[in-house]
Amino acid sequence: MNASPATEPRTTPLCQAHRRLGAKMIDFGGWLMPVNYPAGILEEHKATRTAVGMFDVCHMGEVHFRGARAAEAVQRLVTNQVSKLYDGRAMYTVACNPKGGIVDDLIVYRVKPDHFLIVVNAANIAKDYGHFVQQVGSWCEIRNASDETGLISFQGPKAQACLAPLTRAPLATLKPFHFLPDVEVAGRPAWIARTGYTGEDGFEIFCAVPDAEPLWQALLDACAGVGGKPVGLGARDTLRLEARLSLYGNDLNDETTPLEAGLGWVVKFDAGDFIGREALLRQRETGLRRKLAGFVMLGRGIARHGYPIHDPSMGAKVGDVTSGTVGPTVGKNIGLGYVPATLARAGARLLIDCRGKQTEAEVVEGPFYRR
Repeated sequence: MNASPATEPRTTPLCQAHRRLGAKMIDFGGWLMPVNYPAGILEEHKATRTAVGMFDVCHMGEVHFRGARAAEAVQRLVTNQVSKLYDGRAMYTVACNPKGGIVDDLIVYRVKPDHFLIVVNAANIAKDYGHFVQQVGSWCEIRNASDETGLISFQGPKAQACLAPLTRAPLATLKPFHFLPDVEVAGRPAWIARTGYTGEDGFEIFCAVPDAEPLWQALLDACAGVGGKPVGLGARDTLRLEARLSLYGNDLNDETTPLEAGLGWVVKFDAGDFIGREALLRQRETGLRRKLAGFVMLGRGIARHGYPIHDPSMGAKVGDVTSGTVGPTVGKNIGLGYVPATLARAGARLLIDCRGKQTEAEVVEGPFYRR
């Protein structure tokens, strides 16, 4: 990944490949990224749901922990139970601050008993790495490998069939949230993980930066015959929101706790003395005052980030939309937002202020889309 002046966004190793494909590029959190390609957001969304979508996620961060106390260090940082991991197993989790707020949501990979990889959000690389070093830097070696690591996401119901001819790795037996280090894809050294951010089956392929563009082209060629397409940030957002997957900076931040965000399932209080544990215990004991609710718009209107949410029985503002969009697969306008816990139950009604027009919405549980 190329360093650039502070006033210009950074570029991934696939930047020129996106330009050749005619992508519309935007500044996304300090990175120049494709928002969509000529086919458009709806076609990219459809391709991922029906065939294969390819995503440049080289901007994500990769931090390695090595040493005899690596597992102990990672457990101190995250809320999920690291001891349940084994070699080749990954898990979703969060790192918290002492007040229980979410520093970042992460995926932890156990490579060996003394080697773990944590993948962090692009905008949080410097913050997370600083947090990790400050908290457990004396416990083990912590290395930020983000600038030397490429990452391509290959998602959709036909992903396995398209990837299989490019690798001898046993994809058919690779379970969700498992990974294969030290394999080859299209003749290039890589790791293959069965993880993703779309609600579809698929893979994430780690590689060295110089190999990212050749791998991208090989994957693009492999899925073109079944209708696979490169996918930008626009469709990534509609896909992840249909699957009700939170976005850091919108739905999660340092002021929201995993219990409020509906991520209590990644908080294992018996895992150890992780950062934020005491604050989360207190919150669990006293009860939640607010929760992240998913809702479907009942009237005409699209909820957008920052739109006010009102309680229809009182008329008062009770929260804000954190994410909202049109759900192309579900055929509904959908959104997320923090509201009082009493309004976060399924069937509750909300009013979304869409540019001065209050539109009714209904709270629903679970993903909006599930394959």
